[in-house]
Amino acid sequence: MRKLAGILVVLSLISAGCQTKEPPAEAQSAEKSTRYEDLLALWRQFRDFQKPNVVEGVPDYTPKAMSAQQLGAGEFLKRLAAIDPAGWPIDRQVDYHIVRAEFNGFDFDHRVLRPWSKDPCFYAVLETSEPDVPAREGPQIFGALCLTDFSFPLDKDQHLLFAGKLRAIPGILAQAKSNLTEVSNDQRLLGIRQKRDEGTDLDRLGERLKGQHADLVPVIVESKKAVEDFRAWLENQTGLSKTPSGIGVVEYDWTMKNIHYVPYTWAQQLELVQRELERSLAYLRLEEQRNRDLPPLEPSKTLEEQRRRLAEGNDHFFKFLRERDIFTVPEYMRLNTESRSFIPPEQRDFFSQVDYRDVLPLRCHSIHWLEKQREKFNTHPLRSVPLLYNIWDSRAEGLATGFEEFMMGAGLYDRNPRSRELVFVMLAFRCIRALCDLRLHSNEWTVEDAVKFAVETTPFGWAKLEGATIWGDLAIYLNQPGYGTSYVVGKNQFEKLLADVARQKGGAFRVKAFLDDYFARGIIPASLIRWEMTGWDDEMKILLNEDRSEPQKR
Repeated sequence: MRKLAGILVVLSLISAGCQTKEPPAEAQSAEKSTRYEDLLALWRQFRDFQKPNVVEGVPDYTPKAMSAQQLGAGEFLKRLAAIDPAGWPIDRQVDYHIVRAEFNGFDFDHRVLRPWSKDPCFYAVLETSEPDVPAREGPQIFGALCLTDFSFPLDKDQHLLFAGKLRAIPGILAQAKSNLTEVSNDQRLLGIRQKRDEGTDLDRLGERLKGQHADLVPVIVESKKAVEDFRAWLENQTGLSKTPSGIGVVEYDWTMKNIHYVPYTWAQQLELVQRELERSLAYLRLEEQRNRDLPPLEPSKTLEEQRRRLAEGNDHFFKFLRERDIFTVPEYMRLNTESRSFIPPEQRDFFSQVDYRDVLPLRCHSIHWLEKQREKFNTHPLRSVPLLYNIWDSRAEGLATGFEEFMMGAGLYDRNPRSRELVFVMLAFRCIRALCDLRLHSNEWTVEDAVKFAVETTPFGWAKLEGATIWGDLAIYLNQPGYGTSYVVGKNQFEKLLADVARQKGGAFRVKAFLDDYFARGIIPASLIRWEMTGWDDEMKILLNEDRSEPQKR
């Protein structure tokens, strides 16, 4: 491979007021280096630098602060450009590219996405669940309140932190109104929905804490008022429909290539996803023909039945993994089998439609949670923490989607062949969402166009017009380009890697050895794992040999 030191994308430097966070003193010199330790030191300093300043719980995303932050990043780029990894082993060159991707993600945030000024959903003030992937999907303010970070009843220290985050909500949303100067109509609609849901969640939180922490209830009430006020502010924003929501095909290609290391352009991904949609719909009909004499999959009729199905499916899933030598399953690995409430048929959105018919397909997708458990033991100096800017999406979502069909091929659903139909329904739905991602960012579709397409195209009408699933997904994809395609394109990359390694190993190929090696690499972009595991740099050459020396103007 050619020398890597000259491939960086240079941030455009802009005039700014007083800088809110100075780069470290070491950043003032950019001496040439071939030391891996210098890369790690630079990365750690950058990780601290990219965080916003926080005053009384309110992160500073004002124009002045963001301009100053962008200006301060220039020295970090100089230092990265001075590090030459050409002589390093492949795994360390991969680490160099991970750092480069995070630097480019920072650039892209400031140059193109600017979520603090464009995206009302960026100002999420309450999360009720933990993400199943390494970090929250899409851009979000630093330090948002997530209920799963706390154990109830709260101890003294947690109570102080929890109350502080609640009290910061009015200040966060007041600042957001000043910062949001580039909002499109699509983003406004998505923001309104988000704040509606947050208001409901705050009401539930207040009810939940009445008995344990009554002193927090008035704080929750004030937070709810701020959320409702922000929602009303969004509803009163008009004349925004002409502002484009998507980033455009040129910038889409740029972020795929320079941040997510996906070796496919917008056009190539469109072709790949369309083909996978056609295949999934065709094979769904073939499976239905094959299974026509079998009884249909009946949804659970009671909460007790669904709990029983979850427990039995979970046992079967783990027994299958161990007995068929799929991958090493440590004793600590567990999947949740709790089902707290029964969802009536008329309220079931897409994934509950699947899960109430057979729990196994989504047990496969829940490999996310098994990976999170495994990653707690990751001691790698760089890969042991979630990578910024969702650059892991092709690896995390691609594996989880690919694993559904992988396990079908391995025989997991043989006891009930009609479950194979669900695998193709889910693949079709992910292709549909991927097409929404692509068409939103090419500015061919609005969010409402995308929702309409998803509802009309998803088999059996399982995508609900007002369902939280499709609207929530599109809020992520619009503000995190490529996340919607990562399920399908990443699945393709996973299957390609499996085929490549099988070709290299020949008769010595074993699934368990392949997956154990794959997992050991960490949750990093799929193309970088392929380079490490095969030694083949063909995708890296595609990704690196046409880099722009300057970011293109929009």
